[in-house]
Amino acid sequence: MNIIPKTKRPKSITVAHFFHRYGESLKMELLGGSRGINRPVLEGRVNRPAFALTGFFKFFSNKGLQIFGAAEMAYLKTLSEEEQFKMLMELAKRTIPCLILTRNYLPTKAMERVAKQKNLPLFRTSMITRHFLNAATVFLEQEFAPRLTLHGTLMEIKGIGTLIRGKSGVGKSECALALVERGHSLVADDLTYVSLLNERELMGESSELNRGYMECRGIGIINVREMFGIRSVRREKRIDLVVNLVEWEPGMNEDRTGLEENFFEIHGMPVPLIEIPVRPGRDMARLVEVAALSLALKNMGHDSAKVFNERLIAHMQSNLSPEQSTPPPSS
Repeated sequence: MNIIPKTKRPKSITVAHFFHRYGESLKMELLGGSRGINRPVLEGRVNRPAFALTGFFKFFSNKGLQIFGAAEMAYLKTLSEEEQFKMLMELAKRTIPCLILTRNYLPTKAMERVAKQKNLPLFRTSMITRHFLNAATVFLEQEFAPRLTLHGTLMEIKGIGTLIRGKSGVGKSECALALVERGHSLVADDLTYVSLLNERELMGESSELNRGYMECRGIGIINVREMFGIRSVRREKRIDLVVNLVEWEPGMNEDRTGLEENFFEIHGMPVPLIEIPVRPGRDMARLVEVAALSLALKNMGHDSAKVFNERLIAHMQSNLSPEQSTPPPSS
């Protein structure tokens, strides 16, 4: 099993980063405290103050986004403005990243005072609390997921995320370009960023800078989206298969049956691995395409190599004489 080390987990993001990247999807609006927009978010989860509003801070999670929903706003209405101010100042003293009001609630005067005095970003969203919590949690998990960089070209082939690897100059980009011409989609060329989501799913993407671009030796940089259409490029894709292109050498060991399973470990997760020798005259794009389709069949419960092996064993047994097929009597 091949192993890739050096996994990195982001330590923090800023409120500004979260707002600029996900604010539109989460229908967020900045109401105040803009000078503190670069405060760090140190946890990949959201928090509802709940007991903290009553002064109980023992288990208060101050490192994540603070959400005020219907329950929190209803409780605030039972307090005077000065009581609200005092309580919210206690929250702000614990270096929380920001306050977010759901259901289009308007901030109280005490909230506006605290946001101004402490430079605490204050947002609101029209989303109901439950939906906002679910969506924000997904976005934060993506941001705080363990991440590493792999040299390889990531393609989507009939729904199968296929990472094409190999030494420099072996033909990864040329193979990917031929796959794009066949109607498949490019995710990342040459350099793929891989995140582990929910400790079970490997998600690959390219950097913002080179998304949709590909380098072809002898031609240069090409814009895949403009040449082949919007469907030829995807932003991200789960990695289901790793194909390693290796230069063919006389006498090298080549898999002829497909019965042996190999894996490539990424973030501690095993991914099916297939090695394909590269030699003149071979249609590498077609072979990679067939490898991906073969995996899709396996995922549906159809293993061609296993079925053929069982048929071969059954055929061999049917051709045995009765004496050969009958086991010897026990002594």
